[in-house]
Amino acid sequence: MTGTPNFPVILVSEEAYELSTNETMGSKYKFWFKHEKLGLCLYKQARENLGEDWAEKVASQLCFLLGLPHAVYELAETWEGNRGVVSPNFLPIEGGTLVHGNELLTPIVPNYPTSGTYGVTQHTIDIVLSVISDDSVNLPIGWTAPEGIQSAVEVFVGYLLLDAWIGNGDRHHENWGIVRSKAASNSVETIHLAPTFDHASSLGRDLSDEQRQKRSVEAYANKCFSAFYENVGDKKPLKTFDVFHRVAHRYPQAALMWLSRLESISKENIVEIFNRIPNTRISSIAAEFAQKILEFNQHKLLTLRDSLL
Repeated sequence: MTGTPNFPVILVSEEAYELSTNETMGSKYKFWFKHEKLGLCLYKQARENLGEDWAEKVASQLCFLLGLPHAVYELAETWEGNRGVVSPNFLPIEGGTLVHGNELLTPIVPNYPTSGTYGVTQHTIDIVLSVISDDSVNLPIGWTAPEGIQSAVEVFVGYLLLDAWIGNGDRHHENWGIVRSKAASNSVETIHLAPTFDHASSLGRDLSDEQRQKRSVEAYANKCFSAFYENVGDKKPLKTFDVFHRVAHRYPQAALMWLSRLESISKENIVEIFNRIPNTRISSIAAEFAQKILEFNQHKLLTLRDSLL
């Protein structure tokens, strides 16, 4: 779409960095800082030529189109010229704590490997669903559920649809969680599903343009593995599509609602998002490949509907 303005790029100043707090979790360089308009934000640096910044931004926009509660990501650049993304803090200002999946699973799963992220076969889809479907886990804070979505686990079904659509293989036990919130006025703690976050490992962003020109989109999309296992001890995790397929049959009403949302997103909606990524951050080959992934996976997911009715 010609004339569509690029997404804004937030400049992270040296002064902001000097007042920042470093973040230790994860593999990327990141720190918290105060932004004059967005408040407390997390800056995550993108590794060079791996597309983590544009993939995170595109995924954030797709979450918005789906109506999923999500961490917002903006393109960013530091005073040194490094590229990354900035994400405003989604925790409540007073008394909010993010508890990651590994912290939830360690007390209930024998010998759970708290510190690992990949190859954790105890991270089964069944045990994760059992944690999120507990009656104590409320809907995400400040999010209004669409008709047909009543519980946290039904929202999580939407997260898994997103993973299957964008090819996100990175929902390991540090990339989902709950928010513990305690209001200062009454000191009563409530527990909520966290918004969906960390989607940079998606959309074929890890490939070089040379690889994209040689690879079949269909073959690439069909090989996307999740970070969930079917059984403890399995040699391979489930594929992202198979995770959603299993969960959709367990929660068909929620799955149909999210599939309906997916169907409402047009090719034009997606083209507009990619057209707003500066061409200094994404090549036309990468953008085309990513859009073909979304088109292929969208069609594949929508074929599930008949089996859910």
